[in-house]
Amino acid sequence: MDISTQTTEAPPPTPPPSATERKRDARGATRAGDRVFLGLSRGSGILLLVIMAAIAVFLTYRASLAISADHGNFLTTFEWNTNLNPPVFGIAVLAFGTVVSSIIAMALAVPVAVAIALFLTHYAPRRLSGPISYVIDLLAAVPSIVYGLWGALILVPHMTGLYSWLNEYLGWTGIFSWDGGAPRAMLTVGLLLAIMILPIITNVSREVFRQVPRMHEEAALALGATRWEVVRISVLPFGRSGVISASMLGLGRALGETMAVATVLSPTFDIQASLLNPGGGTFAQNIASKFGEATEQGRDALIASGLVLFVITLLVNGAARAIIARRKEYSGANA
Repeated sequence: MDISTQTTEAPPPTPPPSATERKRDARGATRAGDRVFLGLSRGSGILLLVIMAAIAVFLTYRASLAISADHGNFLTTFEWNTNLNPPVFGIAVLAFGTVVSSIIAMALAVPVAVAIALFLTHYAPRRLSGPISYVIDLLAAVPSIVYGLWGALILVPHMTGLYSWLNEYLGWTGIFSWDGGAPRAMLTVGLLLAIMILPIITNVSREVFRQVPRMHEEAALALGATRWEVVRISVLPFGRSGVISASMLGLGRALGETMAVATVLSPTFDIQASLLNPGGGTFAQNIASKFGEATEQGRDALIASGLVLFVITLLVNGAARAIIARRKEYSGANA
């Protein structure tokens, strides 16, 4: 009996997916729900860009009207008088005050915030870290005007002793010389801003330090490292990018803070070499204090100063992203 074998032909090969199909599959947009979600996400991103562009156009238009009528140099004039005809105003004093107060706040807040975050994540017992974290979260939710009232009623009267000490021992530098007036100066503003941004930087840094891979710390301990050496060689390198991001969030609030600065500072619209004498001002404080009584031309001038603050904020955020991108390979995120 002959047994005949029947050969079957192989099915034709499936054509490779096209580039469009590969992109769609990579984005997860193969089902109706995924496509709807993708469209909503994309639309939200585009809407955000449109809003930012609309704000920039509005600020630029109103600022151009004010600058064209300005009789002084908008960047270098040490005066703000929009009621003259023609008006004379400039942002030199405001830019100086904004930058100086923010630098003081960051110099005071960042080291303390990182130290608190490290203490809560790697040193404090659980029964102690929980209540402290809760208190820090509450501080982040306190309104700005409450900080301002506390600064005016409590902080300013108690700054006299510190000002006297700085004037006695460091007054020869000129930066810490004091004429004996009310301590409503840049140092007080910077200290108040540092207290305000401290919870933000602490919370973000704490969450970043908690994401450090456990095996990194255990490997360092297995090699005989002390707890501080574990923090130095494992935790800090991993959380460097997160700390930078947290610092930039705090800097953003310090740059745009309004009510607290307006309550504490006594602006004289001149630049003082000393941080202990009243003088200077900030963009946000100047807008808040002058907007209610400003004329149409004065409001345009304030909007022009707001445009400068808008540009500074964008530059700071861009610089932060560039720093994070450069240090990404050292952060430990890819480990």
